[in-house]
Amino acid sequence: MNKKVRYLFAFCLMLIVLVLPVQAKAALSAASARPPEGLRLCGESVPFDQNHVRERFEKEMLLTLFDRPQVLLWLKRTTRYMPFISQSLDQAGLPNDIKYLSIIESALRPHAGSPKGAIGFWQLMPETARKYGLKVDEFVDERRDLFLSTPAAIAYLQALHAKFSSWTLTLAAYNMGEEGLEAEILEQKTDDYYKLYLPLETQRFVFRMLAVKLIVSDPERYGFDLAPGDFYAPIGFDTVAVDCFQEAPIRLVAEAANAYFKQIKDLNPHLRGHYIRAGHHQLRVPQGSASGFRQRFDTLVSAYSKERSHRIYVVQNGDSLSTIAEKFGVPLAALLIWNRIGVDKMLHPGDRLVIYPGSIVFEK
Repeated sequence: MNKKVRYLFAFCLMLIVLVLPVQAKAALSAASARPPEGLRLCGESVPFDQNHVRERFEKEMLLTLFDRPQVLLWLKRTTRYMPFISQSLDQAGLPNDIKYLSIIESALRPHAGSPKGAIGFWQLMPETARKYGLKVDEFVDERRDLFLSTPAAIAYLQALHAKFSSWTLTLAAYNMGEEGLEAEILEQKTDDYYKLYLPLETQRFVFRMLAVKLIVSDPERYGFDLAPGDFYAPIGFDTVAVDCFQEAPIRLVAEAANAYFKQIKDLNPHLRGHYIRAGHHQLRVPQGSASGFRQRFDTLVSAYSKERSHRIYVVQNGDSLSTIAEKFGVPLAALLIWNRIGVDKMLHPGDRLVIYPGSIVFEK
């Protein structure tokens, strides 16, 4: 047996030893997919006495349980995000089961996105987000922020429920759009979600929520044994007021908070790019860093503005972004960030660019 074959044999043996016990423990069975008696969603009964309804539920239950790594991840995230969602739903008078919608939409990931353009915990489309008070532009996308997007999602769900008077239909409309659902109800002459022929994703939607509800409510029953320390803790933070008379780099917020850029971006997932726009902002900073923040930030902004005025390069004939970057020994990407421009930006003689050179010192 040559060396390559021996290595392959050893690798396969290792897989058998490591993987088979896990697979055996996580083995799916018919019992795993059986709906418990009296299972309801948002207070509404589910007609499991209809065979097609039971089959649709069992399919989603088994498919969800099969993707165990993904399930484990969103289970671990529930302790970080669900308390705020549940509190918000309770204050708005919505069923607590609505919290499972955020799991099937985004797996509780702030930057989750769809090919159609839905973004964030609640997968809101840009026009829907703006309709319910969220900002979506080049500087911010508030759909990515749990604390900002949850009230908007709740308002949207309330409007849908006022129209359809059923939570199953509300969820269907949330998924496929209210006009599309209204059209199908009119054409098919039934307003029973379980009897409507809808887009395939929408037909699965309610059953996916039912599966998530059962697993989150009793993880151990479905083979997910998590100790208290396995769950992700809520992230602590302070909130500070930030007033800018001009665009300012997010890195200045980080410096004023004695933090680093990534911390500020993670605490404020709605911030896009590297700058905050001029105006008033309420931003989150690491817990314990609010004291003295305002003074430190104002000092940093003043120094930044003064330094920036000495970092101006006037574009000459024949210049391009790449030649300017090469001339000053800086990455092209950095040049784009400093000037908030795209790589396709056309330069003209006399244009002014901000550059923080790697080796050349500007004359004052």
